[in-house]
Formats: sequence, structure tokens, C-alpha cells
Amino acid sequence: MTTQRSTAPAAFGGSRLGWADLPRHVRRRIVELTGAEVISETSATSGFSPGFAGVLELGDGTEVFVKAVSAEQNPESPELARSEIEVARHLPAAVPAPRMRWSDDDGTWVILAFDAVSGRSPELPWHPEDLERVLGALTQLAEAGRPAAGLLRPLAKDMAAMAQGWDLLADDAAALTRARLALAPHGDWLADNLGRLQGWAADAVEACQGDHLVHGDLRADNVMLAPDTVWLIDWPHAAGNGAGWYDLLTMLPSVAMQAGGDPAEIFWSQPTTRGADRDAVRAVLAGISGYFVHGAVQPAPTGITNLRAFQTAQGIEALDWLRRF
Repeated sequence: MTTQRSTAPAAFGGSRLGWADLPRHVRRRIVELTGAEVISETSATSGFSPGFAGVLELGDGTEVFVKAVSAEQNPESPELARSEIEVARHLPAAVPAPRMRWSDDDGTWVILAFDAVSGRSPELPWHPEDLERVLGALTQLAEAGRPAAGLLRPLAKDMAAMAQGWDLLADDAAALTRARLALAPHGDWLADNLGRLQGWAADAVEACQGDHLVHGDLRADNVMLAPDTVWLIDWPHAAGNGAGWYDLLTMLPSVAMQAGGDPAEIFWSQPTTRGADRDAVRAVLAGISGYFVHGAVQPAPTGITNLRAFQTAQGIEALDWLRRF
């Protein structure tokens, strides 16, 4: 059986800017683009971005969800924000994602504004009712529509980078040793089977391909449950030309670490996996496992101190699933 946990690392970077922390010219620009004064803020309490993220209550009685980030908080965050802007322009209308109202990029600060949608995060440890709703939303996402060819980068491009994790560990003895220590109870198995893991992951690029839109980073903290809608949020990693089961597979290690159930049982019970090739699924699972494990033993990125613990926990569950494949 998979390792079940009642607690897991928080999906939070450890620090986040508040409204008062933003430079004055950034606040002025947000007020200008929203068209009303900011009365109050409610900061987001999950997600790994160290920039500003929160719902702003405006003087005209409306609300808007705003993100703002610069390289000072994290060098990669502005590029992720730019990616999310591009994705938001091309999401099919049937996708349950908050609508982007506007964006702004002065070369240093990237700002995005979305409709402020009501809802709550799934309760953790996972409640069966919440998980059932989210799994249903993933099925709907796989059926929701496909972006026109070329509008989003192909998933294979992202997978080619992620699937290198085992090769990178094989070339770095110190990192491999750290992984063996961090990934208990799988450390010795990892070392003994590194060649097999590399071989499986080598097929991940071809195995992940399909004709579906994928979110690319689904976890409990990227979901909001409203009474009639399951909102899927934070789309910078979205891609096209992916397998219909990709988001389900990549989400389930986090579900397992948050005591949501056996990922293998959940995966094969879902409509999107009917007819899926087991070797292809194993290849993609090996690829994302290597991504988690290699990332887990790297230095913490600027402003995101909790990410490595989160990746370690996901890596443990992904390897547990892979060992039982």
C-alpha cells in the first residue's frame, strides 16, 4: 500500500508580498488599470510564488484578484507570470479558469488581474467528496476543448526537460547520495534501479503526447471549490498536445502525500485512463518522479523555501507508485 500521511508540507513559498510591500509605482499602476481605489486586500495563503497575490476590494464595490512579481522576489517568477498571460489568452472557453481582465509588464514588474472567483481550497487531508469533485473536473478538462495548434507550447517540450532528472542524478554522485538519504524508504531501491529509471524516463517524451490541453501543475492549492464549479487556477505551465490522463497522473503523488488514497487505484478508475498504454503511463511516471527527486535535493530557490520539502514528499509517493507498477 502507498504511504498515507495526515500531514504534508504546505504548498506555500514561505513569504509573500502584501499590498503595502509593493513599490508605490506598482500600486499606482494597479489602481489605474482597475479604475478604482483599493479599499482592502485579502492575501492568498497557498501557492509558491513569493510575489503579491490577493483579492483586492475596490472602491466601486467590485473585487479583482491580482498577482504582481519581479525578479527581486524570485528570478524565474516574472517569466512564469508572462507565460500565464500568454496561456490565459488562448484557453478554450469551456475550461473552468478565472477570466484574465488585464495584464501589464514594464520589463521589471509583471502584473496580472483576474476575475475574483469565490470558493475554497480542498480540505486536507483530502475528503472523499472533495476529491471526487476534483477528479470529475479533470475528466471535464480532458474533454473541454483543445487550443489551436501552435498557440501553446507542446507538452513534449516540458517533458523533455523534466525527464532528465534521473540522468542528472546519475552524473552527480553527491546529489544522488542526498536523494538516497532524503527519499527513505526508497533510497536503496533508487540507487539499485537507477538504470531502469533512466530507461523508463527516456520514453516519457513520446509517451506523454496526445491532443489534449493540460494544466501541467495541478495540486490541491491550484483548485478552488465553489458550490457549482471546480475552478482550476494558476496556469503558467499549461501546454497543448498532451495525453488526456497527464494531469491526473501528475496530480496524484500530491494527493497521496495528503492522504487522499492510493494513486494507482485512483488513476486506473478514471474515465481518462481507459485504454491507456501501461508502458506509456510508466514512462511518464518515471519522468515526473525523476523531476521531483532531482529537484528535491537542489538548493532552495530564492523566496520559495518550502518547495524542496514539497518535492521530496511528492517524490516519495511517486516512487512508491512506480515500484508497485
